[in-house]
Amino acid sequence: MSGVVLTVGALALDTIFRFDHLPAGPGKYLPLDTVQVAQGMATAQAAAIVRLGGRARLWASIGNDATGERIVFDLTAAGIDLSSLRRVPGAASGFSSIFMDKAGERIIVPHYDPAIRTRPDDLPRLDDVAAISVDVRWPDAAEIALHAARDLGVPGILDVEAAPKNVLDRLVPIATHLIASEPGAFALTGEPDPAKAVGLLARSRAEFVAVTAGERGVFWPGGHQPAFAVKAVDTLAAGDVFHGAFALGLVEGWEIADTIRFAAAAAAIKCTRFGGRLGAPTRAEVEAFLAERP
Repeated sequence: MSGVVLTVGALALDTIFRFDHLPAGPGKYLPLDTVQVAQGMATAQAAAIVRLGGRARLWASIGNDATGERIVFDLTAAGIDLSSLRRVPGAASGFSSIFMDKAGERIIVPHYDPAIRTRPDDLPRLDDVAAISVDVRWPDAAEIALHAARDLGVPGILDVEAAPKNVLDRLVPIATHLIASEPGAFALTGEPDPAKAVGLLARSRAEFVAVTAGERGVFWPGGHQPAFAVKAVDTLAAGDVFHGAFALGLVEGWEIADTIRFAAAAAAIKCTRFGGRLGAPTRAEVEAFLAERP
């Protein structure tokens, strides 16, 4: 069995409302669908890894409140190892409301208690960890975890999203793998063209860099994976599913082009399903999807 992927960062209880059209002003609006799910970038990555047949341990923080208990219930059901979950006494667990239209466009209204993001005292268990994947939402823990990845000699993957410059300046130099969204790549390089931004990112200390660019696909030095054509209904957590699948491919030793193709397919399937990370596919579903697209 492959080793564990430790995911580090964001965790919140999201309430997702889906409408024909996003609310345009004050009033009462009845949604087409509603779902409540514990997620966040690192959390959705962990859930995707488990759905794809891997093992994931989540290092994130909750408060000792009812929202935190609901989060634990959800993530336990998802099969995520919560042995490193940090409970912060007196803090409120993260939560957000998300308003989405039928095409997947969305408005996100999050709330995070600052106490949730305080610097951790200790590293979680790492003896069976084969890769560490962090987001930018808990910078102190991400920095500690990326240094630990280098000390262990395992991949330290940074999900590069738009973030304060001081956060990116701390995390980018110590990651071995940089997977940037278009906004993240632009924040780092000032280059709006993802194909050109990859070349600029390649000047970092990272062993591998890539930029995910939605309908334009995924770019990395010397490579490009076109996007899979699907009818998108919900892109929430699609990037997180990509990151989780990518980390799993690294742990299992796949070729990089195969890893990215698999991750792109997993993200594409997720986009066809409402519910954020609940739409993450199984490995069999991804393999069947790819078999139809040789």
